Amino acid sequence: MSATGMAAMRDQHPTARVLLAVVAAALGGFLFGFDTAVINGAVDAIHDAFGLGAAWTGFAVSCALLGSALGAWYAGRLADAFGRLRTMQVAAVLLTAGALGAGLASNVGLLILWRVIAGMGVGMASVVAPTYIAEVSPARMRGRLGSMQQLAIVLGIFVALLSDDWLAGAAQGAEGRLWLHMPAWRWMFLVAMIPSVIYGVLVLAVPESPRYLVARGRFAEATTVLRQVLGLPDEGALQRKVAEIEQTLRREHRPAWRDLLGGRGGLLPVVWIGILLSVFQQFVGINVIFYYSSMLWHSVGFSEADSFTITVATSIVNVLVTLVAIALIDRIGRKPLLVIGSAGMAITLALMAWCFSQATGQGASLSLPAPWGPVALVAANLYVIFFGVSWGPVVWVLLGEMFPNRIRAMALAVAAAVQWLANFAITATFPLLAEAGLAFAYGLYAAFALVSLLFVMYLVRETRGMELEEMHE
Repeated sequence: MSATGMAAMRDQHPTARVLLAVVAAALGGFLFGFDTAVINGAVDAIHDAFGLGAAWTGFAVSCALLGSALGAWYAGRLADAFGRLRTMQVAAVLLTAGALGAGLASNVGLLILWRVIAGMGVGMASVVAPTYIAEVSPARMRGRLGSMQQLAIVLGIFVALLSDDWLAGAAQGAEGRLWLHMPAWRWMFLVAMIPSVIYGVLVLAVPESPRYLVARGRFAEATTVLRQVLGLPDEGALQRKVAEIEQTLRREHRPAWRDLLGGRGGLLPVVWIGILLSVFQQFVGINVIFYYSSMLWHSVGFSEADSFTITVATSIVNVLVTLVAIALIDRIGRKPLLVIGSAGMAITLALMAWCFSQATGQGASLSLPAPWGPVALVAANLYVIFFGVSWGPVVWVLLGEMFPNRIRAMALAVAAAVQWLANFAITATFPLLAEAGLAFAYGLYAAFALVSLLFVMYLVRETRGMELEEMHE
C-alpha cells in the first residue's frame, strides 16, 4: 500500500460495529479474571468439604492455570483452522461446562477436572481475544481498544471478589446453604455460567477477523468486514488493503508450528520477545499480591476480616490505573509505559523487600515494627499501580499486534501458554519462598523487574500507530 493509503488507514476512527466486536471479545478477558479469582472465596470451604491436605488444596486452587496453558497452546491452531469467532465459541462452551461441573462436583477429582476444563476455556480466550481485537481495530486506536482486554480481566477479578463476598454473606459463610440447599461455595462457581453464556451469545453477533477471511480466500467477506470496522467508503482503498493483507499472508502451506522456527535461538526473534514479555509479566510477582495478599495485610496489622476489604480496594485501584493506561497507550506508546512500569516495580518491590527484612516472627505471627508496616502497605499499592498502568495492559496489546500476520495466532498461543505456566510457577512457589522469608521473595521479584527494564530498553520495539501489515519477524 502507498504511504498515502497507509496514512488514510491510520486516520480511521472505530465504528460502532468494531466497538461491539471489541467488547464481545474482551468479555473473554472478563471471564479470564473472574474464573481465576472466583476460587479465592471457596478455598477454605473446599478444604473442609473434601477433607483435603495442604498439597491437594494448593493444587485445586492452581490446576486451572495448567488447563489455561493447555487451552492457550491449542488456541492458535484452532483460530487459524476454524476462525477467531469459532474458537471464542468453543471457549465459551468450555467455560460454561467448567463452571457447571465445578459447582456440582461430588469429589475433589471431579472438581479438579472441571476446573482444568474451565481453565482451557480461559486459555483459549486469552489467546483469541487479543488476536481478534488487534485484527479488527484501526491502527491509531488499536492500543486503547486492545487494552480493553486487561480492563475486562481486572473487572472480572473485582466482580468475582464481590460475588464471593455477597454469596458468603448471604449464607453466613462459604459453607452455609443457599438455593437448592447447596452451599455458597458451589454457587460461587455456578454464577460464572452467566457471563459465559453471554459471551457465547455476543460472539454470534460480531464479524469474523478480516485477516482470517483473507487467509481462507474469502475476499468479498473480508472487504465487507473492513468496510464495517474502518468505515471506509472508498472501494479502491479497501481493495488495496485486502491485497496488502493477502501479500503478508502468502505462504505455501497451512499455519504450522514450524513457521515459528528460525534464527540462532531456534525460534524467530519476535517469538522470543513475545515469550519473554509473558514471562516477565508474571515473574514480577503480581499474582502473589492478589492470591496471597492476606499474609501481607495481616503482617501490617490488619485483621483477617479487613484483609478482604483491602484486597477489593486493591482490585479497584487496578481497574482505575488500567483506565489510565487506556488513555495513555496510544499517546505515549507501549515501550515508554513498560519502561516506567519496570522501573517503578523494581523500586517498590525492593522497598517491600527491605521492609520485610525488618520483620519479626514467622507465618501467622509475622509482624513489622513501626514504621515499616505502613511503608510496606503503601509500597504494595504503588507496585500495583505501576503494574496496572504498564505491564498489565501493554503486554496483551503487544502480543496481539507485534507478530506478523502469517504467524500471529500461533505465536500468541505459544506466548500465552508460557505466560500461564509462569503464572503457575509463581503461584505454586510463593509459599516455599515465603518460608525462606518474604524479604527474599520480594527481593527476587524486584530483581526480575530490574531485568525486565533492561529487556524492554534494548529488545522491545515500539509499535504505536503501525499497521499490522508492517510488523516483521
